[in-house]
Amino acid sequence: MIRTEDFDYNLPEELIAQTPLKDRSTSRLMVLNKNTGKISHKHFYDIIDILNENDVLVMNDTKVYPARIYGLKEDTNALIELLLLKDLGDNVWECLAKPQRRVKIGTIINIGEGKIRAICVAKFDEGICHFRLEYKGILIEILEALGEMPLPPYIHEKLKDGSRYQTVYAKNLGSAAAPTAGLHFTNEIIEALKKKGVQILFVTLHVGLGTFRPVNVEDASKHKMHTEWYHIDAKTASLLNEAKAKGKRIIAVGTTSVRTLESAYDDGFKEIADNTSIFIYPGYKFKVVDALITNFHLPKSTLIMLVSALAGKENILNAYNEAVKEKYRFFSFGDAMFIDNSSEV
Repeated sequence: MIRTEDFDYNLPEELIAQTPLKDRSTSRLMVLNKNTGKISHKHFYDIIDILNENDVLVMNDTKVYPARIYGLKEDTNALIELLLLKDLGDNVWECLAKPQRRVKIGTIINIGEGKIRAICVAKFDEGICHFRLEYKGILIEILEALGEMPLPPYIHEKLKDGSRYQTVYAKNLGSAAAPTAGLHFTNEIIEALKKKGVQILFVTLHVGLGTFRPVNVEDASKHKMHTEWYHIDAKTASLLNEAKAKGKRIIAVGTTSVRTLESAYDDGFKEIADNTSIFIYPGYKFKVVDALITNFHLPKSTLIMLVSALAGKENILNAYNEAVKEKYRFFSFGDAMFIDNSSEV
């Protein structure tokens, strides 16, 4: 049994970062050696010196769309919030509806004075509904005019600049949340890493519902994992195979890149577009990922379980307690951790 309670830690609320730093690269960086448990304290811009020539850095180039929209129920004028999670096809979207109790099958919500008409066609547990969207024109353009960046519920400050919830390399539109480990990178850091000889590869995983879903079962292994769509193109697959054959270190940027790589690998990589509901927790044997750049994750979340699988639960909880003591900034706009696999820190 994987006890959910075993992944808890005490986090003072004031350490939850509410706004991004002015300069992305000045975040703090905790380096945790997964082999020794040793910890050192750096800044994110030090990643240029920490990574080695011939390392392979894998980044998720998904792009967040302004997925949070507000509208009025057609019959009562009650305010309803919809978070668009996934395009199911035929203009039907999986959404988080708040408050869901006001929504029934057949409920019509008018958004932006009728620019979008959302009709509920199915209702499920945990706030999930399916809505058919009626609109004229191009949906993303309408969302850019009406929608908000879908910040996680623990961020209470308004985001003044929506680009700060995007990585500088975001390209493929489709996420309801940012792959936040990548938020620390600047174009200058990426260029410096390339110049050093670090190979940078891009995969895509569209971040969905799981970011917002807690683990509510005592035995975490019984948690129902969300499904997310991912893609690796043929050229990237070939370069990953070459890197593995040469014994190069493969470093994932963020847990979404980990989930993509570990889902896609089957005696090698090939071009693939598929859905994954992989759940990585202690006991999992990694096939691809050697090291990881990540943020600090919520207590008892699937993400803290994933990093514990890579670095060891005791190492992770010790590192998190150290981060609290040293007043690191936590979660999406917070500081970073590098889980290193070298023989010494």
